[in-house]
Amino acid sequence: MEKIETLIIGSGPAGYTAAIYAARADMNPVVIQGLQPGGQLTTTTDVENYPGYPKGITGPEMMEDFKAQAERFGTDTRWGMVTNVDLSKRPFKVEIDEKSHVLAETIIIATGASAKWLGIEDEKRLNGYGVSACATCDGFFYKGKDVVVVGGGDTAAEEATYLAKLCTNVTLLVRKDKMRASKAMQKRVMNTKNLKVLFNHETKSINGEPGTVGVESVTAINNLTNEEINIPASGFFVAIGHTPNTSLFKNQLDMDENGYLIIKPGTSKTKIPGVFAAGDVADHVYRQAVTSAGTGCMAALDAERFLADQE
Repeated sequence: MEKIETLIIGSGPAGYTAAIYAARADMNPVVIQGLQPGGQLTTTTDVENYPGYPKGITGPEMMEDFKAQAERFGTDTRWGMVTNVDLSKRPFKVEIDEKSHVLAETIIIATGASAKWLGIEDEKRLNGYGVSACATCDGFFYKGKDVVVVGGGDTAAEEATYLAKLCTNVTLLVRKDKMRASKAMQKRVMNTKNLKVLFNHETKSINGEPGTVGVESVTAINNLTNEEINIPASGFFVAIGHTPNTSLFKNQLDMDENGYLIIKPGTSKTKIPGVFAAGDVADHVYRQAVTSAGTGCMAALDAERFLADQE
């Protein structure tokens, strides 16, 4: 069975940054790219807030740059998906694509998180053309425009108030007759002049065409009266939360109530020596490419020190 010094599960900014550092430290990293090579950024059309790209770059192009840099130092990047992991003893036994197995001295988990979506066809059709699940990533593109936000929790309240600083008008669609957000966040929403909250409203359709036009309006329906309204908007932000991709590690690693991996504060260390976590899989607060890259660096350095201690 193949033995790997450092196995990195996931290929977003956290995974590739970990690979860059691990490869430079002669740890012979292997990256298993997973179901979505490049991670969430591959669904982002433009990235303008990552240092080093003064003119901006598309998400897929940026992840190709990350990959090329990792491979330049000798990273072994492989297609495939990790389907089972046994963390009961080192070296850790890892199953790939339900058929092959490898043994890993250290594992860096960088499987990320997936945005929750409403599940309507227009989300897929217009994703990247006005539909987004990250206001702090994409809000700048809607400066001086009208947008719609969907959600009733703290995430929705934060994204709506953030967008209100950039956009002319923000409409927040809340499915129930009240918000789930904290009292402080609700107060902030209600005190924002250009932010309008529509309770008991759900999204019926997002109107527009992919390409230069993008989102033009949103049709919402009152779930009490069935009355429909058309809201002119250039952007549609889904803010109903994220799901960390941690099902592989259930009953093996500690997680919070939402499934995010719990790590030792100030490190990337999980409760199992030799297993580290980086990026959105352990971060429900920031969820940015640059913070993910930073924790990828931490994970590689932690893994390097761990291996040195074993010697």
